[in-house]
Amino acid sequence: MPHTDVVVTGLGATTPLGGDVASTWDAMLAGRSGVGPLTQEWAQSLPVRIAAQLAVDPSEKIERVKMRRLDRSEAVALIAAHEAWADSGLADSGLDTERLAVSVGTGIGGAMTLLAQDDILEASGPRKVSPHTVPMLMPNGPAAWVGLELGAKAGVHSVASACATGAEAIAQGVEIIRAGRADVVVAGGSEAVVHALPIAGFASMRAMSVRNDDPERASRPWDKGRDGFVLGEGAGVVVLERADHAKARGARVYARLAGTGITSDGFDIVQPDPEGTGFVRAVRMALAEADLAGTDVVHVNAHATSTPTGDMVEVAGLRTAIGDHVVLTSTKSMTGHLLGAAGAVETIATILAIRDGVIPPTINLDDPEDGLLDVAAHKARHVDVPVALNNSFGFGGHNVALLFTRP
Repeated sequence: MPHTDVVVTGLGATTPLGGDVASTWDAMLAGRSGVGPLTQEWAQSLPVRIAAQLAVDPSEKIERVKMRRLDRSEAVALIAAHEAWADSGLADSGLDTERLAVSVGTGIGGAMTLLAQDDILEASGPRKVSPHTVPMLMPNGPAAWVGLELGAKAGVHSVASACATGAEAIAQGVEIIRAGRADVVVAGGSEAVVHALPIAGFASMRAMSVRNDDPERASRPWDKGRDGFVLGEGAGVVVLERADHAKARGARVYARLAGTGITSDGFDIVQPDPEGTGFVRAVRMALAEADLAGTDVVHVNAHATSTPTGDMVEVAGLRTAIGDHVVLTSTKSMTGHLLGAAGAVETIATILAIRDGVIPPTINLDDPEDGLLDVAAHKARHVDVPVALNNSFGFGGHNVALLFTRP
């Protein structure tokens, strides 16, 4: 039985490179880094004092009274969702909200609220704790707020699969449409945990770059000198729509989400399977669903985080799953690692590469690893991209592959 075609009709983002999709994409194509020093007092004693912080603070887009009720991860989700919704043209379409669903996840959730309110509890006692604490820290908060503001009544879902969250939320959006539960799904991921505790925890794992004196060059996927990822914050949201529904209303279509693959390693809580077999299965699932061959894929927006182990495991898996002809990039070299939002923001970059026929660069790739596939290094590369793949992996052994084609 043929699958229901699902297309992307709206894009929204707020990232370390820009407060919306257009500014983020322009910065990516220019090879601009969003990483900088952490100047806050709380950061000065940390072993890692760099991060990719938002280019536009949420308080510049959301009124102060409302911000007091939102965790930062919820605020960025709302900003991205509103942009995607407006971009889709659905706001004035008369859409039946009983046919509208939300699938927005976060890897860590409202940690900023939890930590801040615990400080208040310890310093001033329970009566000073905000009555908004629980709705602000609950991990379904970003999805719930998006659903409330858009009036979604076909279900609001919150995925939590670490750094694969944003991509898995989008994949689940496809499944919701194909199950017949909704005609439209607003899907993506958000994360905002630039805070001492997560940074200290990641640093203790030796997972983060310690190039404190050279922040813009710290995120360097596939470079022999890479020493860990750089923490980022932000959100990415896409509007997924049943293709015939989009056609009937004359919607502008960015791309077709032709295939998805979700697998798990069953190997380790933090280390990737060194054989990459779970990832390979995810890519092959996406290809099979799309009825495409590995040779059809032109471009891959890789998960590549700038860690010594993971980057080349992914390359080996790509060589096995689709061959060695593709052009890779890792936009994390510019945005840092947005954790639960990474897969969603990188999905947007993958879609725009198809639209514009240009692959954003991987910056800081000065000394490439031996055996690396072709990478659009240093400068954006103009290439006809009819088919592109976006990969995401997460602690716990989560693997997600999203395959996009021209509409």
